[in-house]
Amino acid sequence: MDTPQNTALTRALTELRGPLPARGVIHIAIRHTDRFTVVGNDLAQHPGLSTTAVGFAVRIQSLPQGTEVGIKALAARFPEGEKLIAAALRELETHGYLQRARTRLPNGRIVTRTVFCNQPTALLRPRAAANPPQLPPTARPMTTPATAAEPTAKPEASPEPAPARDPQPEPTPDPVATPDPPVPLAAPPQAAAPPFVRLVPPPTAPKPPRPPLPRPRELTPELERISTALLSDLRHHAPQFTLSEEHVRELVPGVAAWLERDAHPDTIRHTLTTNAPEPVNYPYQFVKHRLTVLLPPPLPGAHDLTPPPARRNPVTPFQTCDGCERAFRAPTPGHCRDCRNEVAYAQAAA
Repeated sequence: MDTPQNTALTRALTELRGPLPARGVIHIAIRHTDRFTVVGNDLAQHPGLSTTAVGFAVRIQSLPQGTEVGIKALAARFPEGEKLIAAALRELETHGYLQRARTRLPNGRIVTRTVFCNQPTALLRPRAAANPPQLPPTARPMTTPATAAEPTAKPEASPEPAPARDPQPEPTPDPVATPDPPVPLAAPPQAAAPPFVRLVPPPTAPKPPRPPLPRPRELTPELERISTALLSDLRHHAPQFTLSEEHVRELVPGVAAWLERDAHPDTIRHTLTTNAPEPVNYPYQFVKHRLTVLLPPPLPGAHDLTPPPARRNPVTPFQTCDGCERAFRAPTPGHCRDCRNEVAYAQAAA
């Protein structure tokens, strides 16, 4: 009863004309008026492209010019991972929809330029010859009525030539003023596309320095002994965490910092070996990273857990009235309220 029902599609389905198919998809097409991209069936129904590749092709086709469409930029924008995005881009390159090339800018920086074509098969067709440029109306030669009515075929030859007549000058027609060509209206200015905000740094950006390995305030012999034993014993719990003697010596301060903050050795071992990738190619770097990033905060002291003292409202002391000698509460000595009212009434009556 509480399941929401989508009645909008049901109402739109009743407004369709003609018999509807008994099975399969039924299209309810609503004409787009803004924010739309034309996608051809040669891409949407391409038999050699996966659904992921078709989806990213439509995504790239809908983006404005100059938008970054690299693997890291797409991974930061969409939920798919970098491996899936790279495989989809390779499919589009194989079928000619995408082309990536590295170019050098005038400042010497090397960037990747991506060219996308929505219909690569059309590039292989022969191009139609360009139409010859037409002359504007003002550049066309003017023809007189006499020359316009001149026949193209030769007249039949007469046996006897007619006597020549005195040629009379034909009246010259008045020059016809040619209208000026219409001035094209200026197109309305289009709003500039919003600048693309880079979500991830470029590959050539300098990497931030890694945080150093934590160290204890004082590396005592007891802390050094327990830390060395814990790191050397990791291979008994996870064989892929086999560390060399030099690496154990370098990681001892990091484990000692955990022990100094009252972390139990079993807790440290569980943190270093749980949910590790398969396989662990560099166990030293992996253990160093977890010791640095997952360092717990120091435990609070007894005074940190003590609640603050409750604030008490100040108590107004008792005072003795100077007139009737009754007790009343007031911050300073004086008269009580009744005495003050009697004095006020006497002054008003006088």
